[in-house]
Amino acid sequence: MAEVPEAPAPETPAPAPQPAKPREGWRTHPLPKRLVLIAIVAVGLWLWKVTDVPERQLILQLEGPGWSDVRAMDLQVVDSEEHILKREERFFADGPPPEVTFKASLPEGTFQTLLLLKVRDREQWLPLRGRLAVGEKEAIVHSLRLPDTRR
Repeated sequence: MAEVPEAPAPETPAPAPQPAKPREGWRTHPLPKRLVLIAIVAVGLWLWKVTDVPERQLILQLEGPGWSDVRAMDLQVVDSEEHILKREERFFADGPPPEVTFKASLPEGTFQTLLLLKVRDREQWLPLRGRLAVGEKEAIVHSLRLPDTRR
C-alpha cells in the first residue's frame, strides 16, 4: 500500500491581539450614577415621613350615669382658626360603650372640641365643648361626664 502523504493541517491564524482595554474607573462605572438617584429618593422619602402629621387615638372614657340614653355622637376637633381638623359620627343602638376611640391625624398643640350627643327622646343635640391638649403621645385619654339633661 502506498502511503498517502499527510497533508499539512491548515494553520489557523492566531487571533489578532486586541488592544488593551482601558481600565474602568469609578467615574465611568454606572453604579455611582444609580447611587446618587437612590440617595435622592431616600432623602425625599425621609423628609416626607418626618414632616407627616402622626395619627393619634383620642380615647373618650364615658363616666357617670345617663350614657345609655345616648344614640349618636358627633365629634369635631377645631383648630385656632376655626378649621375642622377631624369630624366623625358614631351611632349606637343601646348606648355607647364605656370607651369610645377616634383616630385623627393631629399635630402637637391645643384644639377646641365639640362633642354633639343625640339623646333618646330629645330632638336637640346636646353640645359638650372642651379643650384638647395634644403632646407627643400617640394616645390621648379624655374623661367625660354627661351633664344633667332633666330640663
